[in-house]
Amino acid sequence: MSGWWWAVAASGMAWALAYWRAPILVWTTAAALVLAAFMLDRGVTAGGAAATWAIFIVLAAMLNVAAIRRNVIARPVFAWFRGALPQVSPTEQEALDAGTVWWDGDLFSGRPDWRKLLAIPRPELTAEEKAFLDGPVEELCAMLDDWKITHQLYYLPPEVWTFIKDQGFLGMIIPRQYGGLGFSALAHSEVVMKLTTRSGTGAVSVMVPNSLGPAELLLQYGTETQKNHYLPRLAKGLEVPCFALTGPEAGSDASSIPDAGVVCKGAFEGRQDVLGIRLNWEKRYITLGPIATLLGLAFKLYDPEHLIGGKEDIGITLALIPTHTPGVSIGRRHFPLNSAFQNGPNSGKDVFIPMDWVIGGVEYAGQGWRMLMNCLAAGRSISLPANSCGIAKLAALTTGAYGRVRIQFRMPIGKFEGVEEALARIGGHTYMMDAARVMTAGAIDIGEKPAVVSAVVKYHLTERGRIVINDAMDVHGGKAICMGPRNYLGRSYQQIPIAITVEGANILTRSMIIFGQGAIRGHPYVLREINAAREPDSAKALADFDDAFFGHIGFVASNAARALFLGLTGAAFARVPGDADTRRYYRQLTRYSAAFAFATDLAMLLMGGQLKRKEKISARLGDILSQLYLCSAVLKRYEDGGRQRAELPLLEWSIQDALYRMQAAFSGLVENFPHALAGFKLRLVTFPLGRRLAPPSDELGHKVAALLLEPSSVRERLTNGVYVPANPDEPVAQLEQALRAALAVEPVYARIYAAAKRNEVSGRTPDDLAAHAEQRGIITRDELDAIALSKALRRAVVMVDDFPPDFGKENAGARSSPSASAEAVTKTA
Repeated sequence: MSGWWWAVAASGMAWALAYWRAPILVWTTAAALVLAAFMLDRGVTAGGAAATWAIFIVLAAMLNVAAIRRNVIARPVFAWFRGALPQVSPTEQEALDAGTVWWDGDLFSGRPDWRKLLAIPRPELTAEEKAFLDGPVEELCAMLDDWKITHQLYYLPPEVWTFIKDQGFLGMIIPRQYGGLGFSALAHSEVVMKLTTRSGTGAVSVMVPNSLGPAELLLQYGTETQKNHYLPRLAKGLEVPCFALTGPEAGSDASSIPDAGVVCKGAFEGRQDVLGIRLNWEKRYITLGPIATLLGLAFKLYDPEHLIGGKEDIGITLALIPTHTPGVSIGRRHFPLNSAFQNGPNSGKDVFIPMDWVIGGVEYAGQGWRMLMNCLAAGRSISLPANSCGIAKLAALTTGAYGRVRIQFRMPIGKFEGVEEALARIGGHTYMMDAARVMTAGAIDIGEKPAVVSAVVKYHLTERGRIVINDAMDVHGGKAICMGPRNYLGRSYQQIPIAITVEGANILTRSMIIFGQGAIRGHPYVLREINAAREPDSAKALADFDDAFFGHIGFVASNAARALFLGLTGAAFARVPGDADTRRYYRQLTRYSAAFAFATDLAMLLMGGQLKRKEKISARLGDILSQLYLCSAVLKRYEDGGRQRAELPLLEWSIQDALYRMQAAFSGLVENFPHALAGFKLRLVTFPLGRRLAPPSDELGHKVAALLLEPSSVRERLTNGVYVPANPDEPVAQLEQALRAALAVEPVYARIYAAAKRNEVSGRTPDDLAAHAEQRGIITRDELDAIALSKALRRAVVMVDDFPPDFGKENAGARSSPSASAEAVTKTA
C-alpha cells in the first residue's frame, strides 16, 4: 500500500478516535497496531523495527504512566500555565463564581444531551398562583390608568399602593412563614409580564422589591434576627425597600465604588461605645428610592483599628438602613424617559449604623459583591425578561389586530407584504422570547441560579423587545406616535431603553459577561485547570491539573472532529430527539454546539488572558452561545406544549432566524480572528461546505403573519398573559372587538366588490357600494348593519387623541373628537 493510503488510513483512525473521545490507552493501542501493520507492509529491518518500537514504548510510557506523564509533560505545562494565568480581581472572581451552571454547560460541551433537557418537567403554576393572576392581578391592572399615571400624576395613586401592599404584591418571593406569598419564579414572572402589558410604572413598582434587593439578600444571607424583623414587614408593605449600588463614578466597575464606611465605635440611640460603621455615600438611579423606608446599601468597608478582624480593607459590604436614620438624604427623583415609577438619588453624610445592620452580620462583612452576584443570577433571570415579554406580547396582540382592522386600498394593511415582514418578526421573536422566559424561570424553580443564562435572557429578550416594539410602532404609524389615552404602545416604546440599561448595560453584557463568564464556568475543563493552578504547589495540585489538561486535549480533538463531520454531513447522522418537523433543528444545534466548543478552546488557547480584552471576539462567541440557548428553549416549549403543529411556523421562523444569526456570528469570528491560520482552520471545521443557511423565507414569514391577523388558539397561546380590559370602551378591548367585526364583514365586502366588478352595483365609496348592494339584495340588512358596526369600531380604533392648544394646562384631559384642535384654532382666531 502506498504511503498516501497509509496517511489516509492513519488520519481516518485518528479522526474516529477523536470523534468518540477515546482514552489515551486506546489511542496508544490503535497507534501500535497501525505502526506494526505499516512496518510489516514496508518490510522494515529488524534494527529499524527495534529502534522504532523503543521510541514508541518511551512515548507510550510518558503518556500512559501517570507518574511519568505528570513529571515529564504536565509539570512544565503546569508551570507555564500558572505564569500565563491572568490576574483576576476579587470582584471578577466573585462574579465568575456566582450562580450555577445549567444547560449552558451542555452547550459548552459540544454534546448537548437533549433528552436531559426535555425530561425536565414543564413549569406549571399552582392553583393559588393562577387564582392570584385571575384575581388581584386583574384587579390591579383595572386600577392602573397609565396615561393618568405617566402624564398627569407622575406617581402611582395612593389607592393603588394600598392595594399593592394589602394584596402581598411586594412579598411574592418571601416565604409564607414570614407572611409572604411564597410564589414560584414562574408566577413572579407571569405577574410582572401581565402588569407590563397594562402599565410599565405598575410593573416596575412591583418587580423591584421582588428582584435584587433587601428581601432576596435577607433570604439568602440575613441573620435570623434580621429575617424575623424585616421579612414580615416587607411582605406586608410596612417597609418599602430599595437597593443602592450605582453611583456617579461607579456603574459596571464595582471595584471603583467610592462610597465608604469605617468601622468605629459611636453613640447610637442613647448608648455609648456601640460598635458600628461611619458611612458616607452618594448613589443615583435607585428605583423606589424616593419613597423607600428601608435602604439596602453597597459600600466599601475599612477597619483601620482592626476592631472586627486583622485587615484594614474589608471589601464591599451590604447593609440595611432605615431611611429616617440621621444623615440620610433621600426623596428627590429622576425622570427616566417619561416613566412615573419612583427612581432617584440618595446620599449619606457621616451616618452611623450599628454593626448588626450589616446583612448577615459581621460574618458577611466584605462579602457583598459575592452576595450581589449570587442574587443577581436569579433576579436578572425573571424581572427584565418578563417585562420585555409583556411588551412583545402586547405588541403582537395589538399589531396583528390593527393590521387586520386598518384598511388601505380596500385591503387590510397586515396583508401587504412589507407589513408581513414586520408581523413575522413580531411573532417569531415573541415566540422565542416567551419560550426562553418560561424555561429560565423553570430552571430557577428547580433550584438553579443560572448566572450565564441570566445574562443571556436579560440581553437577548430586552434586545428582541426593542425590535418588536419598533416594528409595532412602524405598522401602527401615526396611531402609535400620537400620545394620549388611546395610545397603548407609546410608553412601551419610550421605556424599552430602561430595561436595556439596567442590571448590566446590554453592551457590557454582550461583550464581556455572557462569554467571559460562561467560558470559565460552563467549560468542562477550564475551571478545573484554573482551580488546580491556584492550589498550593503539591502533588495533588499537579495530579488535578494533569487530569484536567489531558481531558481538555481530548475534548478539543473530539469537538474538532465532530464539528467537521457534522458540517460535512449536515449532521444527518446525529442521534437526536424530536419528530419529522423538529429533528433537523436538533441536529443543526448539535453541530453548532460542537463548532462553538472548538472555537472557544481555539480562542482561549491563542489569546489566553487577552481574550477578555478582545470584546468583539467575546461578543460573537457569546452570540453563538445565546442563540443555542434560545433555540433550545423554543424546542422545549414545542415539546412541552404537546407538539402543536399549528405553532410550527412560529417555531421554524424563530429557529431559522436564530441559526442565520449564529452563522453570521461564526462568520464574523472567522473573518476577524487575530490569528489567520487558526481562523482558516476554524472556517474549515465550521463551514466545510460553505455558509449554507438562509434567513426565514417570505412564505414562512407570510404564515407567521397570518397567525397574528386573526383569533386562533395559536394567537391566544402566543399572547397569553396580556391584560385585555373588561370595559369594552378601553382601547385594547375595543381593538379586539374591531378585529372580530372586521373578520365578520370581510366575506360580505368580497361579495360587494365582486358585484361591483360585474357592474351590478355602483358608488363612489365603500359605503355607497354597500348601500346599493343591500338595495339590490346582494347582501342582507343584517350584513349592512354588521358593516356599519365594523366601520364604527374601526374608526374608534384608528382615531388618536387630540388636545387644546395649551395641552389642557388649564383643564387637563384629552378629547376624542377629531375636530377639537381645529375648533380651538378657530376660536382663537
